[in-house]
Amino acid sequence: MTTAPSTTTDEVPPPPAPAPAASTWAALRPLILRLHFYAGVLVAPFLLVAALTGLLYAASFQAEEIVYDHELTVPVGDRKLPVAEQVAAARAAHPEGTVAAVRPSPGADATTRVMLSGVPGVDPGHTLAVFVDPYTAKVRGALEQYGSTGALPLRTWIDEFHRDLHLGQTGRLYSEFAASWLWVITGGGLALWLSRRRAQRRVRGTGGRRRTLGLHGGVGVWAAAGFLFLSATGLTWSTYAGAGIDDLRASLGQQTPSLSAAAGGEHAGHDTAGGTAGDAAHGVGLDRVLAAARAEGLGDPVEIVPPAGAGSAYVVKQVQRSWPEKQDAAAVDPATGEVTDVLRFADYPVLAKLTRWGIDLHTGNLFGLVNQIALMALALALILLILWGYRMWWQRGRGSSFGRPIPRGAWQQVPPYVLVPLLAVIAVLGCFVPLLGIPLAAFLAVDVVLGEIAHRRGRRTYAAGRP
Repeated sequence: MTTAPSTTTDEVPPPPAPAPAASTWAALRPLILRLHFYAGVLVAPFLLVAALTGLLYAASFQAEEIVYDHELTVPVGDRKLPVAEQVAAARAAHPEGTVAAVRPSPGADATTRVMLSGVPGVDPGHTLAVFVDPYTAKVRGALEQYGSTGALPLRTWIDEFHRDLHLGQTGRLYSEFAASWLWVITGGGLALWLSRRRAQRRVRGTGGRRRTLGLHGGVGVWAAAGFLFLSATGLTWSTYAGAGIDDLRASLGQQTPSLSAAAGGEHAGHDTAGGTAGDAAHGVGLDRVLAAARAEGLGDPVEIVPPAGAGSAYVVKQVQRSWPEKQDAAAVDPATGEVTDVLRFADYPVLAKLTRWGIDLHTGNLFGLVNQIALMALALALILLILWGYRMWWQRGRGSSFGRPIPRGAWQQVPPYVLVPLLAVIAVLGCFVPLLGIPLAAFLAVDVVLGEIAHRRGRRTYAAGRP
């Protein structure tokens, strides 16, 4: 009985006279094994950084509540003051900049946030959040804030570390590179594990390596679905692949709809983000605007964005990212206090909803603590898989300082009817996911050149040894 290939990185020739299906897999397996091995070795450092920073981010929500407890919470009082009075108190304490948005106190013990833009010393992409006691209008502090989730300095620092290593736009390439390759490594490893289980193959090698491979494969299979999800959702807001996804959604009519923020019923097509104004008090005022939005069913938490300019309306939008999501928005005429347009999350196209849910699940917002624990478990699993993978590489060397590489030429064993469509799929994926396609093309080019050099060197050695 012929011994079937193991799931180790040892090269094993295909069994003689296989059935057509087995022949295809026997030809593909060395290629997948080589790709899984080298992608794992070369991409693993980037994945390790993403996993470690992601682990920190998943725990940052609770840390933020502890660190900024004074600014975020207040003793429960008898009656909350009008929102306009709270904003006036914030402006008296911080007259710099302009009011970009107001988040009225969403709970009995929560402060009101007044967000100011254009404040000297604050990052242009951030706002200064002034925290006001809704019962006394006393200012409890001011902190720099970032993003739609209202991240404060601690979570912002961790978020930016995970996203771009604090290197700006260039640094974002690391996270896109990691997300582009995570699904490839996961898919390859899953295919190798399933083929071994299907054939009930025994793992060859030393006992230590056998144990390491068992742990690597077992944990990898359990975490595979989570890794594929993280890869897909991470690419949705990446620089290059994300732009391609946005274009695809637009071509399918599945982009996120926008609210008309024109006053007086004129539909100018302004985005729901609204704009900034010199003061939050326009026309009927914040409290009447909030009451109009409440009448349309917009419950807490909400954010009020002042009119962007003449002819623009207030925009009131729900900002809850936990399940069930609250993402409805309403435009309110500042002159009359009437609602001029309403946008319901229920009316979003399917892909727009899936994108919103996917991002919130990826960032740990959708299901709160359970969501965050699941993300931490995935991050720990990825860290362990990387360490076990490098350990297997070391053990494969059987005492040498580095593991032996996978032999070249695996692609030559793939039948043309499989290789040609495979190359076409890779080319298309490379166009849509450039940080997968470009490194893969570079690796193949370098691999071919090194293989040719080794081949010529071998021929010269053989010729020199002939009598």
